[in-house]
Parts: sequence; structure tokens; C-alpha cells
Amino acid sequence: MKHLNIKIFGFVQGVNFRFFVEQKASELGIKGFVRNEPDGTVYVEAEAPDETLNKFVEFCKRGPTFAGVENTEIKESKFEHFSTFEIIG
Repeated sequence: MKHLNIKIFGFVQGVNFRFFVEQKASELGIKGFVRNEPDGTVYVEAEAPDETLNKFVEFCKRGPTFAGVENTEIKESKFEHFSTFEIIG
């Protein structure tokens, strides 16, 4: 199991990005959260096996149809043992 912090830059707020991230996380069995940041980015913390997180990260790099992802920052972090995946903020 692994914990990733993912920051997504670009046209990512106001395009249902958080909803699509939550749906994909649920589909893949990922635990954690997603939220909009004041700087216009979307921030995700996600926990799952490596292979599952790799699929999830690829989805985050594309985003939903109306999003325009310009860049992603991905850092591994301390495992938090989340029990659900939710939209916060």
C-alpha cells in the first residue's frame, strides 16, 4: 500500500473534476480525499496498492472532458489509513 499527494494544475475547478476523481477512486477502491485549493488547483490524497494508484494518477493527468490539466505534482507520503474517499471543502 502506498500514499500519494497529488496536486493538479490547469483549468481544473468548475469542471466537475472533484466529482470525477471521487467516482474513479470509488471504482478503483482508493481511499483518501479530493479538494479544491484557493490557488485554483485540485489536491488529492490517495491510498491504494501501487498498480491501482498508477491507473488513478493517469486518470488525474487527463481529468474529465472539460478540464485542461497542465501539470501534476506527485509526492509519496506517510500512510494515513483512510477508510473512505470523499470530496472535502
